[in-house]
Amino acid sequence: MDHPVASLILKNGRDKPIRNRHPWIFSGAVSEIVGSVPEPGQLVDVRNSDGDWLACGYCNPESQILTRILSWDAEEAIDRHFWSKRAAQAIELRKLLELEPETTAYRLINAEADGLPGLILDKYGDYLVIQCLTAGIDRRKELLVELLVELLNPTGVVERSDASVRRKEGLRKASGILYGSGPPSQLVIAENGLQMYADLYQGHKSGLYLDQRDNRAIISDPSHTAGRDVLNVFAYTGAFALYAARTGASTITNIESSPSLLEVARMNMRLNNQTRPQDTYLAGDAFQILRQLRKENRGYDLAILDPPKFAKSQKDVTAASRGYKDLNMQALHIVRPGGVLATFSCSGLIGLDLFQKILFAAAIDSGRNVQIIKFLSQAADHPISVTFPESAYLKGFLCRVL
Repeated sequence: MDHPVASLILKNGRDKPIRNRHPWIFSGAVSEIVGSVPEPGQLVDVRNSDGDWLACGYCNPESQILTRILSWDAEEAIDRHFWSKRAAQAIELRKLLELEPETTAYRLINAEADGLPGLILDKYGDYLVIQCLTAGIDRRKELLVELLVELLNPTGVVERSDASVRRKEGLRKASGILYGSGPPSQLVIAENGLQMYADLYQGHKSGLYLDQRDNRAIISDPSHTAGRDVLNVFAYTGAFALYAARTGASTITNIESSPSLLEVARMNMRLNNQTRPQDTYLAGDAFQILRQLRKENRGYDLAILDPPKFAKSQKDVTAASRGYKDLNMQALHIVRPGGVLATFSCSGLIGLDLFQKILFAAAIDSGRNVQIIKFLSQAADHPISVTFPESAYLKGFLCRVL
């Protein structure tokens, strides 16, 4: 069992977020550390300025987020049972979604939103992909893998701790097989009855963008796709296109910077017995291609914008906002009257209100009237904690363009 090695004493008046169950303590909120100087990942107690106990979490003096809270219960031990219980609870909640067998790739543990800060666990068929994003989780990686094997009995566990956020924790990237055998380089999984290839070694995030699963189903409603021309920007391996093809899209134009990813998109179509010689695959810079399509007076009935994260830190927000505005403005120019725009931001630092203001500016500059007909968010297996608004990172709008 882990024991706290020190107590963090918060500055006067800085205890409200902790009492409200926000799991992060920034270094600027701490007045002193009483006891041993904690090593990265070691447990600490958290106390208010009067010395009253508030919570227990793991600490990392090398990170701006000094401590991430694990428990607000003074009687709860942070031991093997604690980690097993938290993981089992998250896994049981996914069973309530009844995703199997139509969907075999989904998130099992969503970090802070599941009470396990820094831990991401995704299921791809018989394989698990684990991401250890903090020193506290990295320190307990072997124990966590052991517990996950007991709970889920996977064929293999793949580590994909290669997110840039690890640098902020003083950690290097780490990847490899932690248990069992490794998956094939292109593993076939199911999503809402469609088959897709997933690269668990080199693919984006843990292999696929699992958080967009519900949105893919919403956007591909036949009222948006059947007999329509679809533009899929930042296509990755073509998941949105697969859904659009299934619901009768007339043509699909996929834009992606990587030719190799576009080849996987073609493979995914063939995997689902979709022979579509009318579709187009364009490799290159999305902004430049959109401008070229506009020059050519191309028009689309549905445009999907699912860009990568533009804002990785607070200093990026202004430039990211300009990028999102330009992207949406170019797309609005080529959506036909009465058509639909589905636009997303996965930048946690770009809030919903700001993203809507960006869309407003893009609509004004493009001279189009835009109606939001649905707000979009991350899939249900990526829950959002009401005490941790940062867990609501993916936001989107489904719009009618007039």
